[in-house]
Amino acid sequence: MDNLPLILGVLGILALLVVGVIFINFFGLWVQAKAAGAPVSLVNLIMMRFRKVHPGTIVNSKITAAKAGLNYETDNLEAHYLAGGDIINVVLALVAADKAGIALSFDRACAIDLATKDTGKTVLDAVRTSINPKVIDCPNPSAGFSKITAVAKDGIGVNVRARVTVRTNLDRFVGGATEETIIARVGEGIVTSVGSAASYKTVLENPDSISRLVLEKGVDEATAFSILSIDIADVDVADNVGARLQTEQAEADKQVAQAKAEMRRAAAVASEQEMAARTQEMQAKVVEAEATVPLAIADAFRSGNLGVMDFAKYQNVVADTKMRDSIGEESTTEHEDGQS
Repeated sequence: MDNLPLILGVLGILALLVVGVIFINFFGLWVQAKAAGAPVSLVNLIMMRFRKVHPGTIVNSKITAAKAGLNYETDNLEAHYLAGGDIINVVLALVAADKAGIALSFDRACAIDLATKDTGKTVLDAVRTSINPKVIDCPNPSAGFSKITAVAKDGIGVNVRARVTVRTNLDRFVGGATEETIIARVGEGIVTSVGSAASYKTVLENPDSISRLVLEKGVDEATAFSILSIDIADVDVADNVGARLQTEQAEADKQVAQAKAEMRRAAAVASEQEMAARTQEMQAKVVEAEATVPLAIADAFRSGNLGVMDFAKYQNVVADTKMRDSIGEESTTEHEDGQS
């Protein structure tokens, strides 16, 4: 009992310290919210600290919404904060959408904010694009291409550059295709439009026909954007693709013909060499047959079928034949020399 005053004094000091800490950390926010017409209870502010929610962020977001005529419960703001969202951007996007007359609910704004997390874009950017349309270049210059090349039916290539004006479609933003899909679809539409033209002159005379055909294809379907217009910024003649293809085909045909001719020449050379080999083979057979003549004569002498006078007549005939052949060759040579 003697220590009771001391214990009460210590408890009183602790209570004063607690009150002081609460006053320093939360009283200012409580007064700020109360004065701004967006009251938040002091107990709720204290519990935010235990829930690992930054009270200042929640209070400032609630005040911003209240001043714009929007009223959101702190529980909703805390839930999105704990989910890892940017509650400040969500509130600013809701305020901007409300002022622009765009229907955007708190839950959809939170969904868009979470969907754009780590993408470099925010829900506020989406709302701003919905209010102020943006222009997309097709093709994208960052991809290293300045124009799309398409070929008309007459074989003449046409270079086209388009500018697509889009507005964010908040209803399709979550899960919708991005700008790259818009650029790809518009590029495909340009190629189809030019390819269906009878002549490149038609494309040059009516470039708006390209944009009309592309718009009719509904290229913004299932994307996060609504296309307002497709404007052909530049169109010019590329080259005669048809003529170039014909030239390349003619060159290919020439190479094929040369290859076939080389095959025929090689076959002719092989046939010639084969005939030369056969000629040499026949000459060898003739020489072989001539070699048997002296043997036959010798055998005829031995058998008595050939006499000396018969052999002398045979040699005279051979000598006479050689002389005639020699005279014939000399006459042929002189005739050829006279003609030359």
